[in-house]
Amino acid sequence: MLAARDIFKAHQVLKNVVERTPLDFDRYLSEKYGATVYLKRENMQKVRSFKIRGAYYAIHQLSEEDKKRGVVCASAGNHAQGVAFTCHEMKIPATIFMPVTTPQQKIGQVRFFGGDYVTIKLVGDTFDASAKAAQEFTKSEKLTFIDPFDDLNVQAGQGTVAYEIHEQAQEEGVDFDQIFVPVGGGGLISGVSTYIKYVAPGMEVIGVEASGAQSMQAAFDHGEPVKLEEIDKFADGIAVQKVGQSTYEVARKYVDKLVGVDEGLISETLIDMYSKQGIIAEPAGAASIAALEVMKEEIKGKNVVCIISGGNNDINRMQEMEERALIYDGIKHYFVVNFPQRPGALREFVNNILGVNDDITRFEYIKRANKGTGPVLIGIALGDKNDYQALLSRLSEFDPGYINLHGNESLYNLLV
Repeated sequence: MLAARDIFKAHQVLKNVVERTPLDFDRYLSEKYGATVYLKRENMQKVRSFKIRGAYYAIHQLSEEDKKRGVVCASAGNHAQGVAFTCHEMKIPATIFMPVTTPQQKIGQVRFFGGDYVTIKLVGDTFDASAKAAQEFTKSEKLTFIDPFDDLNVQAGQGTVAYEIHEQAQEEGVDFDQIFVPVGGGGLISGVSTYIKYVAPGMEVIGVEASGAQSMQAAFDHGEPVKLEEIDKFADGIAVQKVGQSTYEVARKYVDKLVGVDEGLISETLIDMYSKQGIIAEPAGAASIAALEVMKEEIKGKNVVCIISGGNNDINRMQEMEERALIYDGIKHYFVVNFPQRPGALREFVNNILGVNDDITRFEYIKRANKGTGPVLIGIALGDKNDYQALLSRLSEFDPGYINLHGNESLYNLLV
C-alpha cells in the first residue's frame, strides 16, 4: 500500500519538473462561508492539472528499455495531457486512448503537449470503454500501460500536491482542519490522504464526487470497487464508473468523509468562480469548492483548503453549464404540454399561465396533432423561483396530463 515515503521520493523527482502551484487565501469564499478558505491552485499547473505529477513520476520510474518501446494510457483528458507532456520531454512514444465524448479542447491540448511523440485514438463513449481498448492494445503491442489512478507511482506523484500544501501551510502559519479533494478514480485522494494523515493526522480528509458518478461511494457501500451502470459525464475529469482496487483500499483507510455534489451546483460554482474570483476551472476542478456549499454548516469557523484539480475548461460548454446552473437553482424548467394548434393559443398561454416576470425559453412541437392538440416541449424561466408551485397549479388547469421533466432524466436527455 502507498506510504508517505513514496510521496517524499516522488517530490524529490518532481520538484524541479512541475510547478509549485499557489496556495491562496480566498477572501470571497471565506466571507461567504464564515471560514478561512485556502485554494490549492492546480489549475495553474503546467498542463493546467495535477495529473502531470503522477504521469511524469510513473514514466520516470520505468526502465530505459520500457521507455524506448513506448507507453500507453487511457484518459478523459488531463492524465493524457500529463502523459503527452512527459513523453515529449523524455522523447519517448505514447499512444493515448480517449473517449469519443472528450471535449475538443482537451484533445487539442494533448496534441499540443505531445507533438510528434503522441498518437491519439478516440474509442468508446466512457473512460472505462476507452481504458479497456487501451489495455488490449498494450498487451498486443507489448508496451507499458500508465494507469491514470490504480498505480502506486501515479498515486505517489499525485500525493506531492499534499506535500506542497503542508509545506506552504507551515510557511503561512495556518493549521488546516479540513481538506476537500475531488474524487474520480481515486489517484489524487489516495496520494493526498496518505500524506496528510502522516503529517497532520487530525486533519479531516473529505472526498468530493459528482452526484452522477459516485463510484467511490459505491465502493464504500459494497466493500469493494463496483462498476456503476450509468454515469453523468458532465464533470468528465471525475466521471469514472469504477474506482481502482488500490485507490479504494487507501481511501477506505484514510478518507474521513465522502460528499456528493450535484452537477448543477458544480456549474453554478464554476460560473461564480469565473465572475467573482476570475478563476478558470473545469467542472471536476470546481467540485471541491461546490462542496463548501453542501457542508456550509460544518465548516463555519474552520480552516479549510480546497484543491482546484484542473482548469481545462472548454468555452463551448459554457451554455450547457449555465443551463445546468439555472435548473439546479430552480429558475429554469421544462414541460411537455398538450397544446391547442390554433391561432392565439400561445398568446393565451402566456397571458394566463406565465407569471409577469416569467419567460418562455423554448417552444417546440414534438408531434403535429391530428385532432387539434399536440404535445409541445416548453422551457420556462421563472422571474422568481418561489413561484414554481403556482406555475404548476396553473399548468394543471391548462393541461391536467402535462409532464414535468424535472427528475425525469431519460425524457429530459431525449427531448432537451
